[in-house]
Amino acid sequence: MQKEKNELDFFKGSIKRIVSLQRLDGSITWFENGIFDPWNHLESVMALNILQYEEEKRIGFKYLRETQLDDGSWYGQLGSDVDIDKIDGKFKGDEGNEKKIRDTNFSAYIATACWHDYLINQSLNSLREMWPTIENAIEFVLKYQSANGEIRWAAKDVSAPDDDALITGCCSIYKSLECAINCASTLGIRKKNWKDSLIKLRNAIKNKPELFDRTWESKDRFSMDWYYPILSGVVCGDEAEDKLKEKWDKFVVEGIGCKCVSDQPWVTVAETAELAITLLKMGHQESAKEILSWSHKCRDSDGSYWMGKQYEKNVFWPAEKPPWTSASVILAYDAIYKLSKGSELFLINELRDSL
Repeated sequence: MQKEKNELDFFKGSIKRIVSLQRLDGSITWFENGIFDPWNHLESVMALNILQYEEEKRIGFKYLRETQLDDGSWYGQLGSDVDIDKIDGKFKGDEGNEKKIRDTNFSAYIATACWHDYLINQSLNSLREMWPTIENAIEFVLKYQSANGEIRWAAKDVSAPDDDALITGCCSIYKSLECAINCASTLGIRKKNWKDSLIKLRNAIKNKPELFDRTWESKDRFSMDWYYPILSGVVCGDEAEDKLKEKWDKFVVEGIGCKCVSDQPWVTVAETAELAITLLKMGHQESAKEILSWSHKCRDSDGSYWMGKQYEKNVFWPAEKPPWTSASVILAYDAIYKLSKGSELFLINELRDSL
């Protein structure tokens, strides 16, 4: 699908930022010489795909094929471990942040990106090429699903000792598992055990809150824990409407955006864009357009997006423009304005498992 020139121009700076952070090996880092994790890498690859940056997308997928570990996972680094200079607001760099984990949500997201690629390009050859990577990643993830249905947040090692499951991570895995089943079905491969795991995971998220976030301090303060059950398709209908209304005033700052955490005067572009997709999924198109428009107040003069804004001090914080921040806006814009054939990725939940 040929994109309109004004849309390509509007996101030219965002794409330039993403491409500038893509290394020669295809990996896309948070910032120059910064940390890497597969989830945010893939979010950026998906944005490249929407706007038809074929070569950059290709090497982004190639990087993950070539660096997947034998157990089906990838090493990644947690953004929460990145230090921020309190004076200039910049990330301090990768030094000292060598703690790498094998996060289940990070690993599962390859299925979402590959299904998105298939929706856009309808290429069975590309899907076949990525299938072994998808299959290995999902098998890694499901090794950490308990009999109760929740999925451990990371493979256990010295960097991730806590045996816990995270509600946002498991919601994201739910969507990735759905996409993985669709990839398999499209290739004529039956994965009944994956569907069984999907059902167990959905039941755990909806009905067993005690299984999640057991070792974290008040996860109730994170906005993603509020809207991700809806965005992922686990919660829908009247239940979704009630859930959205329950904490709307806690997380949404009118005219500014969606907070990352409830107890800080800090809105973030990625959360705002994801909330826009969530609203669209629920049928609130005009509200989705309005909230996404607020994110443009964090658009830099070069066309890329600042990570967020401390609105009481009226400063962008951190003073960084991660590639996945711009990518999140592109994904939300695509969902609303249908730039690509993958625009309904997060809007429709269906299993193409008719085999």
